[in-house]
Amino acid sequence: MKCPECKSSHVNKNGHKKGKQNYLCVECGRQFIECYQPHKGYSQEVKRECLKMYVNGMGFRAIERIKGVHHTTIINWVKQVGELLPEAYEPDTIPDVGELDELETFIGSKKTKSGCGQQ
Repeated sequence: MKCPECKSSHVNKNGHKKGKQNYLCVECGRQFIECYQPHKGYSQEVKRECLKMYVNGMGFRAIERIKGVHHTTIINWVKQVGELLPEAYEPDTIPDVGELDELETFIGSKKTKSGCGQQ
């Protein structure tokens, strides 16, 4: 048995971690287990299907119920794909007229005109 950090063979047993023997290198002090197994993860097909469901309007928890993938995993996939998208572009023409009727009606119906009830 050799330390993965310094390649020293001077190691001691150091208890168990998740049912596997944990070792401690005497030379460099690193803790390690004998063999690491990489995380299996989800296939690209499952990721693609989950992202397609999200784009088509399904919620994260609904996708979780159907596909069996945790909703925070799906959120992370959406963020990763979003980082690949280009930044917002500037339009060639700016409209001359805009409509604000709904915004004015909403602000006008509020009891307070500013934050925290202050005038």
